[in-house]
Amino acid sequence: MKTFILAFSAVSPVLAGFDTWSPPGPYDVRAPCPMLNTLANHGFLPHHGKDISREVTENALFEALNINKTLGSFLFDFATTTNPKPNATSFSLNDLGNHGILEHDASLSRSDAYFGNVLTFNHTVFEETKSYWTDETVTIQMAANARQARINTSKATNPEYQMSELGNAFTYGESAAYVVVFGDKTSGTVKRSWVEWLFEHEQFPQHLGWHKPTEMFQEGDLNRYMELIQNLTNTEQPGPGCPQARSLKNKRTRRASHFGA
Repeated sequence: MKTFILAFSAVSPVLAGFDTWSPPGPYDVRAPCPMLNTLANHGFLPHHGKDISREVTENALFEALNINKTLGSFLFDFATTTNPKPNATSFSLNDLGNHGILEHDASLSRSDAYFGNVLTFNHTVFEETKSYWTDETVTIQMAANARQARINTSKATNPEYQMSELGNAFTYGESAAYVVVFGDKTSGTVKRSWVEWLFEHEQFPQHLGWHKPTEMFQEGDLNRYMELIQNLTNTEQPGPGCPQARSLKNKRTRRASHFGA
């Protein structure tokens, strides 16, 4: 979960660009999030993945995916909570792997912490996820089905399975994001080939026809699709005003007040 996209940074040794890509080196760090890692590999995020500031986060989300800077700032506030340093004003990508804060069990592409490394791509886990994408176009319903399947599998196989309220809220946001940030927010669909390439290669699939969204993505778009995924999930109580979306919004207000403007 977890969608932070970072613009060119003066401290980055790699110039940002959709046509610029290189994998992480031995001293670079990465997150349990394929989108973040993609951004670092393309240089929108500092390629080393360390000490990422609010300004870099806001600018990069805007430059790479046309995400509103207010929403980018909101996501940054959550990310800094994973930095073990008190009163942190930055985060590193590997901080996001600290289990039980934002990182959670039942990932779409990573192992549960109980089984080992949560930072690296897990082929078996992702095979289950994409088995629920049953057409060339992934819909919000398919995203909801895949999310719930991963939760069911994790509950059945992980004796230490846990999911906090915040972690659960992020599962909705993550599933919404790969469809409507990476795809079409009007129809709520995305090309399956684009998402598979992103997860498996951590690279923007321009060669498959993907391009930066022309329409800005707003907080209201995220909340709307989080609610829709909840309502499309059979095993959970549907209803108006998705409580998980409200939980994120309420936490945002409190956290923004705490950090100040």
